[in-house]
Amino acid sequence: MYENISLTLAGRAVRLEPLASSHEEGLYRAAQDMDWSLMPMDPSADPGQFRAWLEDALEQGTRDEHVPFAVLAADTGTPLGSTRYLSLRPEHRGLEIGWTWLTRPAWSTGANVEAKLLLLEHAFERLGCMRVEFKTDASNQRSRRALAALPAQFEGVFRKHMLAGNDQERLRDSAWYAIVDDDWPAVKANLESRLKAKT
Repeated sequence: MYENISLTLAGRAVRLEPLASSHEEGLYRAAQDMDWSLMPMDPSADPGQFRAWLEDALEQGTRDEHVPFAVLAADTGTPLGSTRYLSLRPEHRGLEIGWTWLTRPAWSTGANVEAKLLLLEHAFERLGCMRVEFKTDASNQRSRRALAALPAQFEGVFRKHMLAGNDQERLRDSAWYAIVDDDWPAVKANLESRLKAKT
């Protein structure tokens, strides 16, 4: 397990806190205004399903399989969404950033840009990662544009990679992207420039 991987990451627009049960009510409200159609599942359908999603995320955190965060507005503490580290491979200095979602009003505000900057900075500069991966539904053009804009390098599509949806009946092809440590200085400069333009 990476040492000190789960801690609060603070920026000017957003703050990433280790996910906790206390975030449930605010995150459930945020989840009501989110496009879940291309996510692996939709936990927003009712409070019970959302609680199951939250408990699963916390359980995976307890087992050191995922490191889930709540994404909060830095000035008010209002929950905006969630993200996490997963596919932790400290022996190979790699991990994945995924399960990222933000409520619609936070789209195009710089919240996602700063969240990615905070997570990538922590991964490359404190945890010593040499590779950070991302995967998304191959048909999710919004997500793919956001990853390309980091920029993360597109590495291909895994066909019939997983079953998705609450009923796990939808076949999903997954598009894979990655940033390696050689890329990080240019990616960091790009993200900082994009954030500056938002202020």
